[in-house]
Amino acid sequence: MINRIRDIRKQKGLTLADLAAACSPPTTPQTVGRLETGMRNLSLNWMERIAAALEVDPEMLVRSEDTDPPQVVARLAKDGPEALSAPHDAILSTDLGGDGALMVLEIDYPHGEYRPGDLLWLRQLDPAEASRAINRDVLVPRKGGRFAFGRLIDRQGSLVGLLPPGHGQKQQVVDSPPWIALAEMLVRPL
Repeated sequence: MINRIRDIRKQKGLTLADLAAACSPPTTPQTVGRLETGMRNLSLNWMERIAAALEVDPEMLVRSEDTDPPQVVARLAKDGPEALSAPHDAILSTDLGGDGALMVLEIDYPHGEYRPGDLLWLRQLDPAEASRAINRDVLVPRKGGRFAFGRLIDRQGSLVGLLPPGHGQKQQVVDSPPWIALAEMLVRPL
């Protein structure tokens, strides 16, 4: 297994000293350097400490020698695509920052701007935080193991009003949902 600590650290703009200080408990830049280069064994304990400091899941720190990871090769800027000085591994976010569980909604049928094959990453919020989700797409559990999905347009007491994507849909109202999952990232195959 090859570790990706250096790639992820550089992608996040951290120095060896920054990462060492972010570990809990803090360690030395030399130790982080040895872990990156394989001069020191990357134990499960070290994986968990380094991953927490980098805000990624521990399994993101290693990759198989049999498969090459996807590479970021260019950046689309104001004046068009620009080549990077050096390609780097693409790190799919499993931790988008913030609190609350992450979940993924798989799109199988076109709904408004969503297409079949899209994966919509959502962050679970407490219903008391619904004001953060006003005018954003959310997934809300309903009774009987069902869900409602759409733009959160209203919150009155324990009632949550959603406008489903697409034209001609009528508002759905859910009473006392245990959580609201806010859309944070769309992954779309081309």
